Amino acid sequence: MDMSIIYILNLTFHAFLVGSLLLGFHRKLIARIQGRPGPPVIQYLLHTIKFYFKEITFPITAGNPLYIFIPLFDLSIWLIALIIAVVLKSSLLILIGIYILQKIVEHGCGLSSGSPYGKMGGVRSVFSAAAEVPLFSAVAVVYLAVKSTLISDIIAYQQTNGALIFKLPIAAFAFFILLASKSPYSPFGIVKGKDIVSGYMTEHYGLLASIIYIAESISYYVLLWLFITVFLGITGIIPTLAAMVVLTIILSFISALTPLLAPHHSVMLQMSIAGLVLIDVIYRLLAY
Repeated sequence: MDMSIIYILNLTFHAFLVGSLLLGFHRKLIARIQGRPGPPVIQYLLHTIKFYFKEITFPITAGNPLYIFIPLFDLSIWLIALIIAVVLKSSLLILIGIYILQKIVEHGCGLSSGSPYGKMGGVRSVFSAAAEVPLFSAVAVVYLAVKSTLISDIIAYQQTNGALIFKLPIAAFAFFILLASKSPYSPFGIVKGKDIVSGYMTEHYGLLASIIYIAESISYYVLLWLFITVFLGITGIIPTLAAMVVLTIILSFISALTPLLAPHHSVMLQMSIAGLVLIDVIYRLLAY
């Protein structure tokens, strides 16, 4: 296991570049499906670079230093998630904690700007957490099947017993819905709905916006990697990248053909899926 600084820097750049290109491809494909030309695939990457060189603006309503700290915190937690998941292949329980921190980032990012649109995005982030976080109960189902929450053990189990998606379809579906909720323009993307401009990111600009874009690229990469590794058992750079492209295509079709759900509809649907996973957990415990 290589934990050198050079390896981690290379992995970080790889995750950022792949995540940015996939997010750009996601947006391009949505446009094509809807009959629009759409932006170039590298558009997300260009936005990140463009904002990096623009001047930082501070709204008069912003609450400093929280306004500055939140984007830095956002990048930090996904860098930690990248190391814990991809490098250390550690426990999924730690990643649940990191995801909860991400909800704090979304809420704090919206409130710190003072913008009513940002506040609405932050409130929706907390509102949606009630539905998104229980989806990690899928981890309990994985534990009952593998007898471990370590990603390394899950990989080893699938090499012998086959992909978990065939053994734990409900848990895999729940995790997929979580992945869909984090994809841009998805029916579950209530925290960035266009009815509130850009949600919790409405007032962040310049270098701070660039940092958030970098964090989102890495987070998209990490979540795709987790689904592919934990439920499909795919390893290796080339097969993983191919699977990421296929997943992005599926998510693009969902986002292009499904309208944005109202906040309460989004939560109700996700809670229903979470309930199915909990029923699966109870059934397996009784069978155990």
